[in-house]
Amino acid sequence: MSSDDTTWPDTSDITSLTPDNDPNLPLKKLGFLTIGTFDPADPATGIAATLDMISLGEDLGFDSAWLRNRHMQYGITSPMTVIAAASQRTSRINFGTAVTPLGPENPLRLAEDMATVDLLTGGRLNPGVSVGTPFRYDGWKDALYPDTAGAEDFSKRRVSRLVENLRGDEVGNFPAIENTEDFANVVQPHSPGLVNRLWYGSGSRGSTQWTAENGLNLLSSSVITAEVSDNFDVNQRSQFDLYRSHYADVLGGTPRISQGLVVIPTDHATDDQKARYQAYVDHRKAVGVGRIQAFGPKNMITAPDLIGSSDEIAEQLINLAAFRAVEEVAFALPFDFEPDDYTQILTDIAGGLAPKLGWTPRA
Repeated sequence: MSSDDTTWPDTSDITSLTPDNDPNLPLKKLGFLTIGTFDPADPATGIAATLDMISLGEDLGFDSAWLRNRHMQYGITSPMTVIAAASQRTSRINFGTAVTPLGPENPLRLAEDMATVDLLTGGRLNPGVSVGTPFRYDGWKDALYPDTAGAEDFSKRRVSRLVENLRGDEVGNFPAIENTEDFANVVQPHSPGLVNRLWYGSGSRGSTQWTAENGLNLLSSSVITAEVSDNFDVNQRSQFDLYRSHYADVLGGTPRISQGLVVIPTDHATDDQKARYQAYVDHRKAVGVGRIQAFGPKNMITAPDLIGSSDEIAEQLINLAAFRAVEEVAFALPFDFEPDDYTQILTDIAGGLAPKLGWTPRA
C-alpha cells in the first residue's frame, strides 16, 4: 500500500492549545501493544512467546511494552502476573496495560497487585484502566458475581476507588491492639509515585474531559467515538486538545497522552509475510475498519491500519493532526500473527519507522 491509499481531510484548521503540533517534534517514547494470544491446548508456549517478545522489545530499545487484557478468551487474562514475570528478565523497558477493565476487578485487591508489581519492576509500571459493564456480561456474570451481579457499580467510581488505594488514602480501620499482628490502614505494599502513572482508556469527549479533570494520563486507541466529524483523525485530535485544556494537576503528575494505532511496516518482510499482512488489512477494511462502525449504539469509528514501507507509514503519520499532538505511542500489533511476524514488525518499527519520526532507541 502506498501513502496515497489512505487519504485524510485537511486538518490545518484544528487549533492546538500547546506548541506540540509541530510536525518536526520528535517522537520521544515508543511502545508496542500485544494481546498475547495462545493456543488453548498449549497456553504455556503462547505466554512464553509474549515474554520473549517483551525481551526483544527491550533489546531493540523500545521504551514500553503494553498488554491488552482479555477475560474468558485465549489471550492475556492476568497482565500483572505476566508483567511480574517479564520484570525478572528485563531491566529497563516500562510496562503498561491497555487496558485493564475494572468491571471484573476489586479495586483494593488490584491495587495490592499493582503496587507489588511496580516495586518488582523498580517503578516501571504504567497501569491503564477502563470502566463499564464487563464484555459479554450475561455469559459469565453468575460466575463472576453470583450474589451481586445486578447490584455491581461499573461507573467511574471504580477508578476513583483504585486511585484512593494507590495514593495511600486510609481505607481501613484497625485500632491498635496489644500483643497481636500489626495491621495497616492503607493498602500494602505502597509504591510512591504509582498513582501518577495511572492511565485511563478514553474513547469519547466526555470521558476524555473526566480523565483530564481527575489528573489521569490519557490512553487513546484506534477505536473512539465519532462526535465532531466522520473522520477518525479529526475526532482524535479534538479529544487530545480537549484533554490538555481541562487537565487538572490533582495527583501531582504530568499530563501524558499515548496514541495507539495499528502499523505494519514491511521493509524486511518476506513475500509470504507481505501477502498475509495485506490480506489481514484488506479483511479488516472490508468489515469496517477505517470508518464509522455499523454496529453498536455509540457511533464508534476506527482508524485505518497503516501498512507499507517505513517511509510510507512515516509520511502518513506525520500528516495526522492527532499524531502531531503526542510525544509517545503504543503501536498495536495485529492479532493472530506468528512469532516471526512480530519479530520482523517490531524490528522494522524500531530500526526503520520510529527513527524517521525522530525517535532515538534507549541504551
